[in-house]
Amino acid sequence: MKLPAPRGEVSAAVIEALSGRATALPAHPAPDDDEDLHLALFVCYELAYRGWDGVDERWEWDPELIRLRTALEDRFEADLRTLAGPPELVEPATVPARLTEIVSASDDGPSLSGYLRGRATRGQFREFVIHRSIYQLREADPHTFVIPRLGGAAKAALVEIQIDEYGGGRAPRMHQEMFKRTMSWFGLNLTYGSYVGDVGAATLATNNLMGLFALHRRYRGAMLGHLAAYEMTSSLPNRAYANGLRRLGGDRDATAFYDEHVEADAVHEQIAAHDMCGSFATAEPELAGDVLFGARCALALDARWAAGVLAAWESGSSSLRKS
Repeated sequence: MKLPAPRGEVSAAVIEALSGRATALPAHPAPDDDEDLHLALFVCYELAYRGWDGVDERWEWDPELIRLRTALEDRFEADLRTLAGPPELVEPATVPARLTEIVSASDDGPSLSGYLRGRATRGQFREFVIHRSIYQLREADPHTFVIPRLGGAAKAALVEIQIDEYGGGRAPRMHQEMFKRTMSWFGLNLTYGSYVGDVGAATLATNNLMGLFALHRRYRGAMLGHLAAYEMTSSLPNRAYANGLRRLGGDRDATAFYDEHVEADAVHEQIAAHDMCGSFATAEPELAGDVLFGARCALALDARWAAGVLAAWESGSSSLRKS
């Protein structure tokens, strides 16, 4: 993946350092805005995934870069607590029911899936696929970081979900690969990360949330809550996406990714809430509140992103960044 163009002083400093054009990183980074913050964080986090073209892989654990990333994470975490509220003390046995309550409460926002099902133009649906490609081309990878940090029933449940996400060991059935078939129908570039420069801070933030939770062991409970929120809110929207694509003339290859999630996530919902999160809360009761925090953060950031996309479309504008 090629390094993107910077969006402010901090992202420029990070990108220049990784490119070998700078000798020092700022000791006290002060991002210009959310675009600068989230691009800089995304660039840092990607070093733990597939990396950047031409960038020395030792940067992943460079002390100065870790210090800069930590400062950016502190700002991001403060934003999350403002948006979703801080973690709270929770009775472990109530976690599955509380997750259901959180998911139900998230349904009162504008429906992006409904718009895509019934109103979106081909161009708007194509934009949606571009936004989603930032995550879908590495779908499940962030949550896999948590597997070695768990034990017992919670670990087994997470592995059960991940096996499906990775196609049961068959590459063409991996959800990452299936999404490429949707992208192909729209004539999009299938290269991993090729559209990072086209999406705004709201899209990067939803991905950075996974990076934050994935790369910090202390957030293992939050990462499970994040996955549960995704699984518990996936089946009906994916049915809408598939039907929206069919309305636009999409063939079986175009809709296969979404059709797959209608069935798979209906099963995953129960596994995630009870077997995974419920078992984890019982095993580590002091982190039960983190599970709910992760779910609230996931849903809040996704809702903010969806509202921005819909607002752009309703005004007749593109939801992508203007170059």
